[in-house]
Amino acid sequence: MRKVIGTIAARNRVRSAYDSLNRRDLDSFLSQFTDDAKFVFPTGELEGKEAIGEWFQKMMERFPGVSFTLNSLCVERVFAFGGTNVVTAEWDLVLANAKGEEFRNTGVDVFSLGKGKVAAVRSYMFDIDVQKKAWA
Repeated sequence: MRKVIGTIAARNRVRSAYDSLNRRDLDSFLSQFTDDAKFVFPTGELEGKEAIGEWFQKMMERFPGVSFTLNSLCVERVFAFGGTNVVTAEWDLVLANAKGEEFRNTGVDVFSLGKGKVAAVRSYMFDIDVQKKAWA
C-alpha cells in the first residue's frame, strides 16, 4: 500500500505544480521543488529554486494568460521508496501576451523527484519556433 501512496503523491506533486502555474501562484509552484532543483528547457538550463522562480516570474509578467492543460501523467518507478519517482507529463500550453496574442504549444516534461519533491525537470516542446516567436 505504501508504494501506491508514493505513486499517488508523485502524481499529485506534479499536477499541483501545473495548477499553481495556471493560478499564477509562484510560491505554491516553487514549494514543489528542492532548493537545488534543475530545470532544463530547449533554450537553456536553470539551477536552483531561486533561478527557477525568477524565470517563471518573468514568464508571468510577459504572459498575463498562462494555461496548461495536462493530457496525461505517467509515473515510472512505481515501486520506488523515498519519493524518488519519475513523472512524465504531456501538456498543451496557451500563452497570451499583453496584446492578446496567443501562442499554442504542446510538450512533455520529465520530472525527477527526490524525497518527494521535484529535483529536476527536463522540458521538451514540440514546436520550439512557437516559443521563440512568443518570446521575441
